[in-house]
Amino acid sequence: MNITKEDIDQLNSIVRIDITADDYKDKVENVLKDYRIKANIPGFRKGHVPMSLVKKQYGKSVMIDEVNKLLQDALGNYLVEEKLDVLGNPLPKIKEDFSWDADDFSFEFELGLAPEFEVNLKPKKAIKVYKIIADDKMIDDQIIRIREQYGKIIQKDSVEEGDNVTVTFENEEKEINKKSTLKLDDFKGKANAKKFLGKKVGEVVELKSKGLFEDDHNLIKVLGVTHDDAHGLDVPLKATIDEISKTELADLNQELFDKVFGEGNVKDEAEFRAKLKEDAENQFKQQADQHMLNAVTESLIENTKFELPVEFLQKWLAVAGEKSLSDEEAKEEYQKSEKGLRYQLIENKLSKDNGIQISYDDLKDYTKGFIKTQMAQYGQMNPEESELDDIANRVLGNQQEAKRLSEQLMNEKLLNFFRENVNLDVTEVNFEDFIKEVYK
Repeated sequence: MNITKEDIDQLNSIVRIDITADDYKDKVENVLKDYRIKANIPGFRKGHVPMSLVKKQYGKSVMIDEVNKLLQDALGNYLVEEKLDVLGNPLPKIKEDFSWDADDFSFEFELGLAPEFEVNLKPKKAIKVYKIIADDKMIDDQIIRIREQYGKIIQKDSVEEGDNVTVTFENEEKEINKKSTLKLDDFKGKANAKKFLGKKVGEVVELKSKGLFEDDHNLIKVLGVTHDDAHGLDVPLKATIDEISKTELADLNQELFDKVFGEGNVKDEAEFRAKLKEDAENQFKQQADQHMLNAVTESLIENTKFELPVEFLQKWLAVAGEKSLSDEEAKEEYQKSEKGLRYQLIENKLSKDNGIQISYDDLKDYTKGFIKTQMAQYGQMNPEESELDDIANRVLGNQQEAKRLSEQLMNEKLLNFFRENVNLDVTEVNFEDFIKEVYK
C-alpha cells in the first residue's frame, strides 16, 4: 500500500491511496475459509463445499468489503499520523473508468483543510457589554409586589382605584366566556379602568378588546383566545363583575423578612433591600453574560480574517446529510452555516492556545454545584457528598445532559477568558434600559 498527498493550495489537498492484491488477499482468503466452514449450499455437507464454489459465489463481494475496510483504516490513520486538521470529511473522487475486476486499485480523496490564523482579541473599538443593576425603583416595585403577595385580601362592595376585580368576559362571535381576576392598573390607559369605578358586583361594563392592554398577548390569558386571535383582536366585550377586592399590603417587618428569606437571614429593611438587589442582579447576570458572549462572538468573527475551502465545503454539505442537496441548496446551506463554522474554528484555536479545556472532574464538579443549587431551592441545604456523587453520575450518564452541561461550562470558561483578555467597554444599566439597548 502506498499513500501520497498532493497539495492543491493551502486549503485543499488530494490524498491518493494505492492498494495492491498483496494488501488484501490474505484477509479475503481467511474470510472465504470461514464462509466455507459455515456455508449451507444444497448438495454439499456443511464444511465440505468446494473452495472454488465459495470463491465464485462470495469472492468478489468479500474482496470489495476487505478493500473498503483497508481503505478507511488507512485514510483515518494517515490523517491522524500526519496531524491534518480537516474540515468536514474526505470526499472520494469518482473515477469513470474504475472497475472492481482489477487486482490493484487506486483511490483519491479530496480534503478541505482548516486555515492557519491568529485571533484578534483586541479590536480597535472596544466591545460594548453591560452590567445590569437593580436600581431603587426596581427594588421599590418588587417590595410592593412581595407585600401584595403576602398581604390580606379584603372583599368590597364597590370598585375604587387600585382594586382587584374578578370579571367574566363575553363575546358571542369569538365564543369568549372567560372569568379572570386582574387589577384596574392592568388596563391600558385610564379610560378603561375608569369605567369600573363605582360599579358593584353583578353590574356590566362594556369594553373593546382593541387597546385593552399594553401588550395584546395579555388577551390570551385574560380572554382565553388563541395566540393568532390575540394579535389585532377588535371585538366588543361584555364584562360582568363577579367579585371586588382590595389587597391590604403586608407590613414590612421581621415576619415578612422571615417568610421571604427564611428565619433570621434578614434582620432589617436595609438588609432586605440589599438581599433583593443581590438576587435580582444574580438573575440579570445570566442575560448580561449571554449578551456579552454574543457580542464577543460577533466581534471575533468580524475581526479575525481567514479563508475557507468554500468549494470543498459546499460539495461536502451536498452529500453530508440524510438527503442529498443540489448545488444551489448546498450553497445556501453553506451561507447559513459559515459564521458558525468560523466561530467554531476560532473557539478551537483559543481553547488550544490558552489551555481552555474541560476534564471529566471539572464537568462533575460543575454538575454537583448545579445539583446543590436545585436542592437548595427545595430546602435541602447540606446534602451528603456521596448523594451528590450518585446524582451527578446519573445525570452525566445521559449523553444529552452531559453535552448540555459541558457546553454551559465551556461558555463559562470562555466568558472568564474574555473578561481578562478582550477589550470590553462595560456600561452599567438598569434592566429596562438593557432591554431597550439590546433589543431596540
